[in-house]
Amino acid sequence: MNMRSYTCCALAGKRSDQVSSLSSLLKLVGEESRLKILCILRQGQHCVCEIEEHVDRSQSLISHHLRVLKKAGLIEDEKRGLWVYYALTERGARVINALFDLK
Repeated sequence: MNMRSYTCCALAGKRSDQVSSLSSLLKLVGEESRLKILCILRQGQHCVCEIEEHVDRSQSLISHHLRVLKKAGLIEDEKRGLWVYYALTERGARVINALFDLK
């Protein structure tokens, strides 16, 4: 079988960048705590303390994961008084919905 005939496996040009980008995204959301956080945020906005109730990790580790997810453009935050609430971005919703539709 000639693998060069498969366009998704091409190693040149834009396809290679897409494969690399997808690989990075899958590594990012493949971490169990991050996937749990995205699943929680799929239900709506939550603050860190609410996320902490459902993810068996420290507040500082959850905050770290939230920063990583925000930097990737999957979540956004909104400060309300003393609390910061996190929600999925449009891209984040597309990603998490696609992953859960794989079942």
